[in-house]
Amino acid sequence: MNTTASLYAADQTIRLLINGEFVASQAAERRPIVNPATQQVLAHTPCATPDEVNAAVASAKAAFATWRHTPLAARMRIMLRLQALIRENLPRIARVLTEEQGKTLADAEGDIIRGLEVVEHACSVGTLQLGEFAENVAGGVDTYTLRQPIGVCVGITPFNFPAMIPLWMFPMAIVCGNTFVLKPSEQDPMSTMELVRLALEAGVPPGVLNVVHGGKEVVDALCTHPDVVAVSFVGSTTVGTHVYNLAGQHGKRVQSMMGAKNHAVVLPDAHKEHTLNALAGAAFGAAGQRCMAASVAVFVGESRQWLPELVQRAKTLKINAGVEPGTDVGPVISAHAKARIEQLIASGVSEGAQLLLDGRGIQVPGYEHGNFVGPTVLGDVKTTMRIYTEEIFGPVLVCLEVDTLADAIALVNANPYGNGVAVFTQSGAAARCFQSEIDVGQVGINVPIPVPVPTFSFTGSRGSKLGDLGPYGKQVVQFYTQTKTVTARWFDDDVVSTGVNTTINLK
Repeated sequence: MNTTASLYAADQTIRLLINGEFVASQAAERRPIVNPATQQVLAHTPCATPDEVNAAVASAKAAFATWRHTPLAARMRIMLRLQALIRENLPRIARVLTEEQGKTLADAEGDIIRGLEVVEHACSVGTLQLGEFAENVAGGVDTYTLRQPIGVCVGITPFNFPAMIPLWMFPMAIVCGNTFVLKPSEQDPMSTMELVRLALEAGVPPGVLNVVHGGKEVVDALCTHPDVVAVSFVGSTTVGTHVYNLAGQHGKRVQSMMGAKNHAVVLPDAHKEHTLNALAGAAFGAAGQRCMAASVAVFVGESRQWLPELVQRAKTLKINAGVEPGTDVGPVISAHAKARIEQLIASGVSEGAQLLLDGRGIQVPGYEHGNFVGPTVLGDVKTTMRIYTEEIFGPVLVCLEVDTLADAIALVNANPYGNGVAVFTQSGAAARCFQSEIDVGQVGINVPIPVPVPTFSFTGSRGSKLGDLGPYGKQVVQFYTQTKTVTARWFDDDVVSTGVNTTINLK
């Protein structure tokens, strides 16, 4: 296993990882990896051939035969080494991530750190793999359970978090004793591959972690492969629904985390400064390209008077390339994404929304070809408008107004998505009512982006999630293991048999 081998072939095409070796793909189709701030082509992503996908899965299947029996302590020690290596290399990987994805350096480091937290949790996964034991459930009979790995698992990850989401997946899967095939986003796989190389350096054996690249054809091949037992997906609703249905039809365990329309409900008694700062950061940070971004503000009662001040805060945010110091909002991932965001803004205006801040047509000196969209705020938005019904995935905040907390709860619950929601208030009674009545998987109380820490599980719901178990935490250990129940009775040599028992009774 050569962990020092280049991640790129001679033509700057990123390599695959199969059986512990970084290998050049034989695929004819390659897609450019483009710096969103400059349009510079950084490298190319191959679309792996069917034979290469099969080889990656075969490698994982072969490795599973031995890896599943590797002591749990040995698996956790690899995670300990991996977390140390990620910390040592964090600034370098963050720069790679910024160049290929566009987010600011600070946000890129945050991307890695939130994934690193999951690796750190994997270092103590033993407490989550404990079985149960009941003595003497019947005469001389004990029953206990074992949590055992399930086999070859697959992860399909999105462009917006090329570090965090892969680190949500493969460390927890392999520390539970499984083997893994990762399919990163074809738009920005470079930082993902840097993390994969560190995993090999940390001691992940050949075949335990494999990587293939590509688009729909590769995704479909993994979802239907007879030797794959589980598929984890994070990305758009369209692709996520397809993955869930296709993999499910082929007998796989599936968790699919998909689109969102996250609401931030502002009550009149909220702490004004904290609330406005939180809204601006959650709506426009990462150029709005977070599945947990606060993309809808719901102003209740007199809090609607704060909207002009929110616009003023948005105007102060610095738009520039992510590598430039002091940048608040970098470019969106592609020219296509920029065009779609601007088209949705235009649709809002044409449908009657009030354009309070227009982020279209931004020109950044030195980065004139960048995919920049500035913070945009639309008021007087109705729930029938496209800017409300569709996920924009850009630095756009749509604002609605209601009279009461009950109205706000009803509005949020009527939306098909259920990824995250936040309420801003200083009333404990209002917060308790909100958390009880809201039908959304993750709730923030004066926290705008309520992504749980890894000791808990990511719990999006309704149209934002398919499958009943979420990424990381206790739930993902259940996803990546199967429970075996053992019922045992032992006899001393001098025990006299009671004869044949033809019932199901244990006596």
